[in-house]
Amino acid sequence: MQTKTLVLAAVSGFAVVFSGTLMAQRGMGMGGMNVGSVQAPADNPITPEKTELGKQLYFDGRLSKDGTVSCNSCHNLAAAGADNKALSTGVGGAQGTRNSPTVWNAAFHQAQFWDGRAPNLEEQAKGPLVNPVEMAMPSLDAVVTRVKAIPGYVVQFDKVFGRNSVNIDNIAKAIATYERTLVSLNSKFDNFRFVDKSALNSGEWAGFQAFRQVGCMQCHMGPDFSGPPPLARGAGFYQKFPRFPDDPLMAKYKLLEDNGRYNVTRQENDRHVYRVPTLRNVKETAPYFHNGAVATLEETVRVCAKGGNNRDLTQGEVKALVAFLGTLSGKFPEQKVPRLP
Repeated sequence: MQTKTLVLAAVSGFAVVFSGTLMAQRGMGMGGMNVGSVQAPADNPITPEKTELGKQLYFDGRLSKDGTVSCNSCHNLAAAGADNKALSTGVGGAQGTRNSPTVWNAAFHQAQFWDGRAPNLEEQAKGPLVNPVEMAMPSLDAVVTRVKAIPGYVVQFDKVFGRNSVNIDNIAKAIATYERTLVSLNSKFDNFRFVDKSALNSGEWAGFQAFRQVGCMQCHMGPDFSGPPPLARGAGFYQKFPRFPDDPLMAKYKLLEDNGRYNVTRQENDRHVYRVPTLRNVKETAPYFHNGAVATLEETVRVCAKGGNNRDLTQGEVKALVAFLGTLSGKFPEQKVPRLP
């Protein structure tokens, strides 16, 4: 076991952020996220200067139409990277149709958004800027014009990317770079996997067993509990939900009203198919599902079991599963709101 403080290194064409305790990751059927294994594309290496620039852009409401909505508005780093609302509120009080997923550990996803329509964080960063129910800028060119009008940003872009480099791709690269540093560390489950086999109490251990026996691992596997590693960039890991649509719970929570990935591909077999969300910090990111319709984790595991495997959980299984899911909560490195230019 090797311990390092925050450093930057280049490995095989990728930039890798090392933070905290470094542990083996590859070959894990489930769990065991290597907290130092964030990879960035070769054309967007992580540097401290780019990270700081991206952090400013992430918190800057001026990237929205009326200056009121930033990335942090819907992916609040003080609220586990989400906003704890069923549906987020954008410019002018507009609301979308999907729940905001947490930005913490998003770097480990090989596709972004519930429907996987963005192949990486760079492309994801562009979407909300021009979404009329989010930041509502009229065009990506308008975003560039807005940033160019702020001298402090121009100076930083010149330093990070070279002269005359304020463009939408570089804006997205800076935001994505900052997001790749948002990794929650040292969960109780990771301690169990790598350090102390007695770390889980009896209830959590029962939940771990139930997690494997009930069928949760059909979807929630891998270091981030969102799919098997490694996947090709942009590939995503998708599952149909619900698989058993006729159960009354599916109608109660309106889980069939969104067509999921079908809206992207127009392929019938993608109807009600979604990118599998992470279970890291799931205890802190209520409400749940793509529409934010389920308020509690207890009810969520019931709905998952019924909709995914047509299984009715006992109260004991629900209690155990919730206890186990609590062990996936990690520590969030402190994020201070930056001074904006």
